[in-house]
Amino acid sequence: MYRSVSAEEAVKVIKSNSRVYIQAAAAAPQSLIQAMTARHEELRNVEVCHLHTEGEAPYANPELRESFHVNSFFIGKNVRHTLKAGNGSYTPVFLSELPLLFKRNIIDIDVALIHVSVPDKHGYCSLGVSVEATSAAIDNANHVIAQVNRNMPRTHGAGIIHVSEIDLFVESNVDLPTHDIAEPTAIESQIGDYVAGLIEDRSTLQMGIGSIPNAVLTRLTNHKDLGLHTEMFSDGVIDLILKDVINGNYKGINRGRALSTFLVGSKRLYDYVDDNPFVEMRASNYTNDVLKIKQNPKMVAINSAIEVDLTGQVCADSIGAHMYSGVGGQMDFIRGASLSEGGKAIIALPSTTKSGISRIVACLKPGAGVVTTRAHVHYIVTEYGIANLYGKTIKDRVKALVHIAHPDHRETIDRQYFDLIKG
Repeated sequence: MYRSVSAEEAVKVIKSNSRVYIQAAAAAPQSLIQAMTARHEELRNVEVCHLHTEGEAPYANPELRESFHVNSFFIGKNVRHTLKAGNGSYTPVFLSELPLLFKRNIIDIDVALIHVSVPDKHGYCSLGVSVEATSAAIDNANHVIAQVNRNMPRTHGAGIIHVSEIDLFVESNVDLPTHDIAEPTAIESQIGDYVAGLIEDRSTLQMGIGSIPNAVLTRLTNHKDLGLHTEMFSDGVIDLILKDVINGNYKGINRGRALSTFLVGSKRLYDYVDDNPFVEMRASNYTNDVLKIKQNPKMVAINSAIEVDLTGQVCADSIGAHMYSGVGGQMDFIRGASLSEGGKAIIALPSTTKSGISRIVACLKPGAGVVTTRAHVHYIVTEYGIANLYGKTIKDRVKALVHIAHPDHRETIDRQYFDLIKG
């Protein structure tokens, strides 16, 4: 049905001055990445673009700056150093719009490196645990190279690709990278309690990976008829699905299905989604489309932030002027949940950093980016409570946010804000 070649042979289609797209998250094709990077001495000025990827990113080594330049649509830990070193850039874009950059030929792709399941008897592979913008990149690319892996789950939805759409195949049966979630701290558990208290029965959830979303999920076991419409999920939802807490019966769109665009978690998660029709994988211009999100009644979007100022401006992508992550899908879901009938848009974060610096601030750091504006924000949650800012004056917002800041910082940030507006 298909003829495989070595990874070294396949990546020879990558030429100097090419633009390469790499499939995101746990689907980043490591065998192809390693083979491409091994050619660094003969390649110059290759732009490597992608969202967050799990695993290694050796092409991001600053010593290879003459060969590769990283263009991140969402900055992951494995390439974060490139912006400071000068061999990386960041392109701000809503996750909902990333596929459109390819579809509209705003960003042209020479080579797409993808990671797929073994073809079925009809010749169809699955993009598995990550669809996001990969389908659009495949349609736009001049060459499509697939790492075929029997360990890649076959997921249902829109991530199905026929072997005729793939130019070169490389067999590599490696384990997918896993992401184990740590037990929530006391602070994260308290935040989880507050957020869970905002979630009503028959709500539809969007949440990411991490200790706070996990803490929320562990507190939903007595809820009924929840839905899932999110850009990603992890292991925390599995038990809720098995207990029929999450069943999608009251969703407004894709009813009876859990909707996502990529997955990161344990082997249990990957085994669970394999050939599971309850889990529907779609491109991010579908999952993150505000007009689709808002169709779910009681849509609840749960996101986090780096810092929040006393007027409600949310910085979630940078530490001052230094880019840290990206816009991602926060605004897509904040807006979608806000427009949903009975929806709730929630920003949840600890009141301080691990070093004790307040994350509720009088004003954002110089150069900080505003991902969620003060007009979009609804609920801000810390371990000290819930601030409902929707429809509130600036004066009321300041009072509410000071109240949920860490007690050691409340007086200081209140005074700083007063001095700021007085000056």
